[in-house]
Amino acid sequence: MPELGNVLAAATARLGERVDAEVLLLHVLGKPRSWLFSHADDVLDSDVTRAFDSLVERRARGEPVAYITGSCGFWSLLLEVTPATLIPRPETELLVELALARLPRDGAYRVVDLGTGSGAVALAIASERPQAQVIAIDASADALAVARGNARKNGIGNVSFRCGDWLSPLGDERVELIVSNPPYIESDDPHLDRGDLRFEPLAALVSGGDGLDDIRRIIDGACRHLRPQGWLLLEHGWQQGDAVRALLRNAGYAEVFTAEDLERRDRISGGCR
Repeated sequence: MPELGNVLAAATARLGERVDAEVLLLHVLGKPRSWLFSHADDVLDSDVTRAFDSLVERRARGEPVAYITGSCGFWSLLLEVTPATLIPRPETELLVELALARLPRDGAYRVVDLGTGSGAVALAIASERPQAQVIAIDASADALAVARGNARKNGIGNVSFRCGDWLSPLGDERVELIVSNPPYIESDDPHLDRGDLRFEPLAALVSGGDGLDDIRRIIDGACRHLRPQGWLLLEHGWQQGDAVRALLRNAGYAEVFTAEDLERRDRISGGCR
């Protein structure tokens, strides 16, 4: 029977990425990453080896690791993800940071997360601001089922979930903060046929010819649901900062800004009512 180190080396050569190989092997073994350092000489039984080889083959065909394992880390949370939801990405944590900066710890504010998907942004905000009431909205009932499950698994109770198209589930309600990581990829973007994007829900990625159709709808609609001095924060593509700021200003928002991600690319824009 093969040694763990040799199996891992072969998978790394197959995938060209040791981190992916480690995550998949640890998923099969049900072990933390720290366990690897003292068990490289362990012998793996044939059932484990076969299960691992099957996952490596799926990854080699391009399937995202998060969909294979069914989970993904975001902020301080471990979230379930499925093909019904986007895979939360590290750059979206900037959206959470900017939201928290506008939410005092002791305030009973109301926050809306539009297009919540797995619930990543809504749950991260709710976990850091337990007195806030967060409303997570998504048009996909399947995505909302995942988000609800993630709230239960992480013990977060100050989030409610509503199904509907963008702001429509709010009726005439007003809130202090609206955040969203909406679709913002152009419909003819060649990246849609590459990498992990091939496996993620297209409706959560693409938004018209210039990628801004849904952002326009959110900017226009949010005006009616923000209290005075309320904020709208939007994630967008790295080349869309100028356009999103112009949309915000034209809709009457004040204090319009764009924040850069760790790669110093435009990532989040926002404005105040």
